[in-house]
Amino acid sequence: MKSTSHHDERIAKMTFASVYPHYVVKVEKKGRTIAELHQVIEWLTGYDKMKVQQLIEAKVTFQEFFHKAVINPNAHLITGVICGYRVEEIEHPLTQQARYLDKLIDELAKGRKMEKILRT
Repeated sequence: MKSTSHHDERIAKMTFASVYPHYVVKVEKKGRTIAELHQVIEWLTGYDKMKVQQLIEAKVTFQEFFHKAVINPNAHLITGVICGYRVEEIEHPLTQQARYLDKLIDELAKGRKMEKILRT
């Protein structure tokens, strides 16, 4: 992906707290649960439900959110298109990690089985 520094900076400065409610609405509208959303977030980042809540309350940016995360070693298995970009081709690590999360949540909302979402 040929991304611009402006695009990468915008993602870095966005707060996780500003996007999280959209994740909740997206998955619940499709009949999935917040528990499943947290399972996906924990798989990718290592953050449990309580830590996610702390990060939301602290209003951390995506840069801080992913800098502190322990990214799952199987995250490279996340492939496909999200927001018009192939996630496996995104060059900027932070942008790629944010899109990994978007892709997982999109798969959850589309009703994909959890075993497939978590690449097990």
